[in-house]
Amino acid sequence: MDGYAFVSKLVSVDRHKILFMYREEPDKPADSGWRFFAGTESDEYANDPDNITLNAISTVIEIDPDVQNLLDSPYGSAFERDNARLPFTKTEL
Repeated sequence: MDGYAFVSKLVSVDRHKILFMYREEPDKPADSGWRFFAGTESDEYANDPDNITLNAISTVIEIDPDVQNLLDSPYGSAFERDNARLPFTKTEL
């Protein structure tokens, strides 16, 4: 998959594994629609644009290869896991 995703700085900068991810309708053509989080962000943290980066999907896969097999999931999909040793499970937004 090509394109870009919005990624929490806890993932993109601090290199935490992804515990929560969801896909929404893209904002722009290069937007994959994916949003990735460490899962420990407060609402205040996650809603602050200074705490979110725009990263290539390939960069996200480098940080956490476990997401790769889920990237073709349709818009509206969401996945979570309790810790990085467990597989992702489908969840509701």
